[in-house]
Amino acid sequence: MTINRDGGAVRTSTGPVSDLDAAVALFHSLSDGTRLAIVRRLAEGEARVADLVGELRLAQSTVSAHMACLRDCNLVEGRPQGRQVFYSLTRPELMDLLASAETLLAATGNAVALCPNYGTGTGSAS
Repeated sequence: MTINRDGGAVRTSTGPVSDLDAAVALFHSLSDGTRLAIVRRLAEGEARVADLVGELRLAQSTVSAHMACLRDCNLVEGRPQGRQVFYSLTRPELMDLLASAETLLAATGNAVALCPNYGTGTGSAS
């Protein structure tokens, strides 16, 4: 591991993962609209993939792939019941993060939506 000019750790190919790397992975896992919709839905309570397929109107394979990503990041967990699996959020702090994001979005208005790199391109912050 090396140290940058600000005194923070920088990840090398053989070094440990820094706090910044972990934050990048967290935000990347939430950067997809479908995964974010799944997280918001699971904030309301447990759901099966079949429930999410119906509510989000997506293919089962699409929902399953996104659930696998969220499971791999330890953001959701499954509770088997018979032949079904009921998914829920693993950490209630995730909802605090999303609430903070909504507060920030409200404070910045359309600025994020208009971002030339990551914005929606429509100028609407919906």
